[in-house]
Amino acid sequence: MKNSSTIVLAAGLMLGLAASALPAWAQVPSPQGQTRPIKPASAAAIGYAKEILAMKNAGAMYANAIPNMVQRVKDSLLQSNLNYQKDLNEVALVVAQAMAGRDKEIGEQMARIYASDFTEPELKDLAAFYKSPLGQKLLAQEPQSISASMNYMQQWAQAFSEEVNGQFRAEMRKRGKEI
Repeated sequence: MKNSSTIVLAAGLMLGLAASALPAWAQVPSPQGQTRPIKPASAAAIGYAKEILAMKNAGAMYANAIPNMVQRVKDSLLQSNLNYQKDLNEVALVVAQAMAGRDKEIGEQMARIYASDFTEPELKDLAAFYKSPLGQKLLAQEPQSISASMNYMQQWAQAFSEEVNGQFRAEMRKRGKEI
């Protein structure tokens, strides 16, 4: 029980803290299941947005979206159709091939979202910033900084969870109940 509560607390803390540490493109302010309106943008604004997203390597977020989704659906179907394993494995290849390239839709929509959230001059300035020496340093260093932060948060959450667990046990002991 101690391990599972530690894991749950650590995971919750990491998710909460990670959301505040991730770049803006990884955060979604809209309630789940709802899409927010996207304002029309000029071709130039969308172009700058695509350039920024490329420099930030945003495509890595969804690079495996198609194969992962095909695998997830196949695994789900296999759970209730074990006798079709061979067929589903073959069909997965067909479906993956038929859906190849659809992940580009994500990149296009991300660019439209950026172009909706920022003005064309702001996007132009952001693109210029990311091309500057400081912007290049940010692009290169940010993943390591976030990773180090996540590692620290995980260690902190583990230690804090053990401390909280100890407090619970001490308080329960005061009540004459050993847990």
